[in-house]
Amino acid sequence: MTTKIEGVLTAIVTTFDENSEFCAKRMKKQVQRQISHGNGIFCNGTNGEFFVLSQKEKIIVTETCVNEVNGQAPIVAHIGEISTEETIKLGKEVAKLGVDAVSVITPFFIPLNQNELIYHYTKIADELDVPVFMYNIPARTGNTILPETAAKLALHPNIIGIKDSAGSYESLSGFLNAVKGIANFNVLNGPDSLIHQGFVDGCSACISGLANVAPKEINAIWDNFHKGDIEASRIAQESVTGLRTDLYKVAFSPAAVKKAITLMGEEVGESRYPIVFSDQDIKTIKAVIDKYIS
Repeated sequence: MTTKIEGVLTAIVTTFDENSEFCAKRMKKQVQRQISHGNGIFCNGTNGEFFVLSQKEKIIVTETCVNEVNGQAPIVAHIGEISTEETIKLGKEVAKLGVDAVSVITPFFIPLNQNELIYHYTKIADELDVPVFMYNIPARTGNTILPETAAKLALHPNIIGIKDSAGSYESLSGFLNAVKGIANFNVLNGPDSLIHQGFVDGCSACISGLANVAPKEINAIWDNFHKGDIEASRIAQESVTGLRTDLYKVAFSPAAVKKAITLMGEEVGESRYPIVFSDQDIKTIKAVIDKYIS
């Protein structure tokens, strides 16, 4: 399988109504907002609050996004669950909906060794008929995919890449170096602070949570790089890095991202997990928006 994912995919927030129920109307608007700026969609990820969604909701969210994208942009859905079997079960349902690929986080809570991770991803990739991305985010799961493990799994015909959200350049470059020379394998950058450098070093795409807040500004990093204007891409990255630093001083994603979008006039609802913003927090987020969003 040779699915190529390029550019910016927004790790899109899952929209809720006033009763904290999924709102398809609001979701469709956010999808179109991203597409209008040239971004693809990554749904049910960390910024999509997959950890507080039921499997039924994940399927509905994916279906809503796929139908709204309607072939206009790439769409990847995250399907990772704590067990191999549940991941496969969800993956088979999601594959029916027409996504370009699925993403699978490492199992969480239970510590696994590298052989167990190889077993997990191999079994999933064997069972699904949709291309699979590994998803490395050790700070949230407690499990790390090592570069040499990624290189072994990259040889599987249905594993087409890895999304690295470890948060460091060392991790990202480790994966890029490990899979160098393996054809049709995509390394996707997760941290918004490393988008430009990731493209320079060979990442095919980025998965951006901040694109929910700044779709145009995030896309400018890719657009300028793709056009060959490396300096303009670097300058666009500097602004995004400032936005990330200042916004996440208040609270981390997805809550800070959702609150910022809401303050920008977009109806996306509140995060489902416990988070409280003070009046000073709101004031600070408004100032960040005024400073960085044109």
